[in-house]
Amino acid sequence: MTQTRSPPVDFTDIEQAVERLDDPSVVKHTPVERSTSLDAVTGGEIHLKMEHLQWTGSFKTRGAYNKIRQCVEAGDVKRTVAASAGNHAQGVALASTKLGVDSTIVMPTTAPQTKVDATRDYGADVELVGRDFQEAMAHAKGLVDDDGVEFVHAYDDPAIVAGQGTLGVEMYEDLPDVDTVVVPIGGGGLISGIATAFAELSPETRIVGVQAVGAATVADSLQKGSPQTLDSVDTIADGIATGGISDLTLSLIDAHVDEVVTVTDGDIARAVLFLLERAKQVVEGAGAASVAALLSESVDVRGETVMPLLCGGNLDMTMLQTVLVHALTEREQLLQLRVRIKDQPGKMKEVSGIIADHGANIQTIRHERAAPELDVGEAYLVFQIETSGTEHARRIMRTIRSHDYEVRHINA
Repeated sequence: MTQTRSPPVDFTDIEQAVERLDDPSVVKHTPVERSTSLDAVTGGEIHLKMEHLQWTGSFKTRGAYNKIRQCVEAGDVKRTVAASAGNHAQGVALASTKLGVDSTIVMPTTAPQTKVDATRDYGADVELVGRDFQEAMAHAKGLVDDDGVEFVHAYDDPAIVAGQGTLGVEMYEDLPDVDTVVVPIGGGGLISGIATAFAELSPETRIVGVQAVGAATVADSLQKGSPQTLDSVDTIADGIATGGISDLTLSLIDAHVDEVVTVTDGDIARAVLFLLERAKQVVEGAGAASVAALLSESVDVRGETVMPLLCGGNLDMTMLQTVLVHALTEREQLLQLRVRIKDQPGKMKEVSGIIADHGANIQTIRHERAAPELDVGEAYLVFQIETSGTEHARRIMRTIRSHDYEVRHINA
C-alpha cells in the first residue's frame, strides 16, 4: 500500500508561525492600496500589498523570526549565521537581536552599502565575502562549526517558509475575494509560504510567480524535476538574484503555484519608476517585479481582482540612479544627440541656441573630431539634453535639421 507523503510545510505550520509573530515591533500588518493607474493599464482591479513598508523594508523578518524563535525556545542557539544580498540579512539581524542572540551575516562584496549599514545597525556582525550570493553562502556555511551556532538559510528551511506564509494569511485577510496573487521569486521561500497559505484559505486563487530573466531557474527546475542553479546571475533585482531554488521550495512551487513568468531588467526599471510616479512608493527591483509582470503583460488579469506583492523597499540610491537614467532614456526625456558641423567658431553656439529656444536643458556637450566618416574640417557635437518626452525631442531634431545640420539620436 502506497503511503501519501506529508508536505514539507502545511497550513498548521503557518498558523503556529502566526502565533509566534505576535510582536508588532518585529512584524507589523502592512497596508494594501488600490492603484487606479494600474487598473487603467491592465484592465483589472489592482490592490498593492505594501510589504516594502515592513520593518527592515521587506518580508524577510517573518521567516527569520519564526526560525530563530523556535531555536531559542529549544534552548540550543547562541549565535545565528546567514548569507544574504541584503534583505534576509536585515531580517536575521533584527530577529536575532530581538531574541537576545548574536548574529553574523555574510554578504557579497557587491551588496549595496545601504543594506550593509542597515544590517549592522540591526545588531549583526557583517562579513563581506565573494562576488555573489553563492560565494557568500559557501563562506557562511563554513562558519557553522560550533555547538550553539545556527545557520539560518534564506529559503531552504521549513520554518523560514512557514514564517513567510504568514504574509499569505495576511494577504487573504486583506482581500478574501482576490482572483490572482503575483509574487516575486528568488529562492522560492516567499512564494512557497504564500501559496501554501492560499491553498488552504482560498484554493481557487491563482498564484503567479515572477523571476528576473537574468536569475530565472524555476521554469527549468520544474521541467527537469530538480533544482537548477545558475553559475552567475545578471539582474538589477538583487533581492531575487539567488540563482537557484531548493528541493523544498521546488516541491511547494510545483504543488501550489499556477504559473511562473519572467521579466527583463527593463521591465523592472519601468515598474520601479511607475510605482515612484503613480503610487508614490519607493520599491526596490525585487519588490517591483510583480508590477513589472503586469506592466509587461506577462500576466493577463483583465476583469480580475489582483494583488501584486511589493516585497521589498530597500532601494540603493546608486541603483535608483541607474533605473532612472534607463527609464528616462527610454522615454527620450534624457537624450543624446550627435550633430555634424563644420568645425568653425560659432557652430556650437548656434546649435546650442536652437536647443535652448525649445526649452530643453543641455547637461553636457563634447566635440568629436576623430570619427573616420568625417571630412577634413568637420566635427560632431554630442549633446546630452533633458526634454519633456518624445514629441519634444522630435521637435528639437526637426528644427536642427531645418538649419541644414545632420543630426542623429545616438542612444535610441
